[in-house]
Amino acid sequence: MVNKNSKGNRKNQLLWVLAGATFLIFFQAFMVAPLIPMFSDVFGVSVEMVGLIVPAYLITYGVATLVYGVLSDRFGQRPVIFGSLISFILLTGLTAMVDSVSTMITIRLLTGLGAAGVVPISLALIGHLFPYHERGRALGWLFGAMAGGMAFGSAFGALLEPLITWQGLFLGVAVLSLLVGFILFPYRFLMERKSPQEGSVDFHKLIGTYKALLGSKRGIQTYSYVLFNGIFHSGIFTWLGLYFAQHYGLNETGIGLSILGYGIPGLLLGPLIGRLADRFGRSKLIPAGIIISGLSAITFALDLPLIAINFVVAFLSLGYDMTQPLLAGIVTDLHPHRGVAMGLNVFMLFIGFGLGSLIFSGVLQWGISTAFVVFGIVALFASALAIPLFRAEARPAPKA
Repeated sequence: MVNKNSKGNRKNQLLWVLAGATFLIFFQAFMVAPLIPMFSDVFGVSVEMVGLIVPAYLITYGVATLVYGVLSDRFGQRPVIFGSLISFILLTGLTAMVDSVSTMITIRLLTGLGAAGVVPISLALIGHLFPYHERGRALGWLFGAMAGGMAFGSAFGALLEPLITWQGLFLGVAVLSLLVGFILFPYRFLMERKSPQEGSVDFHKLIGTYKALLGSKRGIQTYSYVLFNGIFHSGIFTWLGLYFAQHYGLNETGIGLSILGYGIPGLLLGPLIGRLADRFGRSKLIPAGIIISGLSAITFALDLPLIAINFVVAFLSLGYDMTQPLLAGIVTDLHPHRGVAMGLNVFMLFIGFGLGSLIFSGVLQWGISTAFVVFGIVALFASALAIPLFRAEARPAPKA
């Protein structure tokens, strides 16, 4: 019993360290957006040119997750997580030394490629370490760290730059990530070298895995909602800065503080939401989360006081926290090749992130309030469809 409890404690400690790494990766990914006007002045180029920094990272990150899933199933989770983390540390530190926007775009592209192995393979690792009926809490920690990193990165990117410079921001993230790497090292033996379930994956087996993942009803509906969730939340979140500037006249610091509420529910309630999923299943929580997201989007179109809208931002985040971690929990149960399955999950999510901003910008021609309402109505329709689609995702009986 002592050994079992000790192993459980070690698994939880590993989970918290991986959550720290996840937070830093998403922090640096989203701290760039509020700094775009500053980079435009520093490098003497247009805002549109500097804006390429963001998709250069996100798109390559999403594509690279497919590769890391294969590498994980072939060589094991341990070398992929550590190799990707080391690449992230080195390239993030190198970003602080660039002297042109073209060089920064190139480095950000490489950083996306290098960093993409930590989070999806950590999610797959959770599938190995925790049984399905306990997995929600663990995934809640990681997705809470993602949401927190997104929100704190957006806010503190703007707040800290005047104090420590943009070079200091990148160097600070690199140093903190190096510290996380040292803390993670003693837990390396909890990571699979190569799962006996998975083993080597050749090209034909890989195609077969993708066919199995996308050929079942459960796989299609899960990945479809992962893609939708990425489109919806990225579309709304990316343009919140413009919304706060137009409707409330906020500067960059004010926008950062208002967006900060997006990560609070994930940090505070992520593990609790996971426990609820473990206890009651995902069949009701996923549609409820989409409903909350849709209603939050529609509420942005109303003429409400700023303090009320700040709470709406937090509710929008709650909708994400009630859906994406639970969808990821289903993904970890779709196929024995969890690395490939989770790589496809993150690929769908980040492709959604990229598409969401573009789709929302297309609807902006009718006004930002109309865009919020359109996204909200689509989300409510998606929530109605989710009720019968995810009805089977009730809490499974624990395996003996």
